[in-house]
Amino acid sequence: MGRYIIRRIVVAMPSLAIVTVLIAGLLRLQPGDVVMARLSESGYLTQEDVDEMRRELGLDKSFPEQYVDWVTGVFQGDLGVSLWTGRDVLETLATRSRVSIQLAIMSMVVAICTAIPLGIISAVKQDSWMDYIARLFSITGLSVPDFFLATMLLYVLSVWVGWLPDFGYTPPWEDPWANMQAFVFPALIVGYRLSAITARMTRSAMLEVLRQDYVRTARAKGLVERIVIFKHALRNALIPVITIIGSQLTFLLGGLVIIEVVFSLPGVGTLGFEAIQVRDYPVVQGVVFFTAILFITSNLLVDLSYAIIDPRIRYS
Repeated sequence: MGRYIIRRIVVAMPSLAIVTVLIAGLLRLQPGDVVMARLSESGYLTQEDVDEMRRELGLDKSFPEQYVDWVTGVFQGDLGVSLWTGRDVLETLATRSRVSIQLAIMSMVVAICTAIPLGIISAVKQDSWMDYIARLFSITGLSVPDFFLATMLLYVLSVWVGWLPDFGYTPPWEDPWANMQAFVFPALIVGYRLSAITARMTRSAMLEVLRQDYVRTARAKGLVERIVIFKHALRNALIPVITIIGSQLTFLLGGLVIIEVVFSLPGVGTLGFEAIQVRDYPVVQGVVFFTAILFITSNLLVDLSYAIIDPRIRYS
């Protein structure tokens, strides 16, 4: 298995390089740069001042030179310094990722605790009223956008209930209650959408497995239905479900820009969005690099989990 992991990491390196080159190149194709963004707040400056600022920030170099400098820093554990705030990119990512990781974990817990039981019930009770309700739950979650759910939730809480949770991020070690207030509603919204996808996949996988010969044999032997469902059927149906959950994990950690903005959560998604607006190249490249590493890692962990679920799978 160790050789398999090393081989997967080596194969992923070209993809990682291509992603960072594309993002860095496309960002520089946009009109303007961070110097122009600064000028919009600093008032009038002469062309000599603009050129001097570009030299100080290293923007007078060509794109290949800037990219090589950035890659060299990455191999030394340095993702550069923000051109807008002057803060270390790695330090900023470490701070912002705590918010995204907590939101991702809470959303994943909501999704798994909701979707897998719902998918099992929907498959076992196929074409019953419970199945129809579960399918309606899934279709609604897939159809309604996150930002609409978030807006409607805030409207109901503020207008009908007369109460709103505390916005912004409070570390759990400072005030656990304020931290939970800030995260519970975003986690429910994101978890609902993820649970809709996972529940549909669980139902489809369970229906396919329940029609297999070994399930019929287990029932013919007189095994209790609960053992047939959970020990024989569910374990074999979990592989595609875990694949879906693993693919969504990276999205949860880097792609929740709208939810983070609506609920004022300073996560990785808002960090990337803010950096794109001011053309902060090192921060954007750091966010993309961070997201790509998470994507590669989550895919690798999903692949390795297959062998735990199904002992017949072996890696070499």
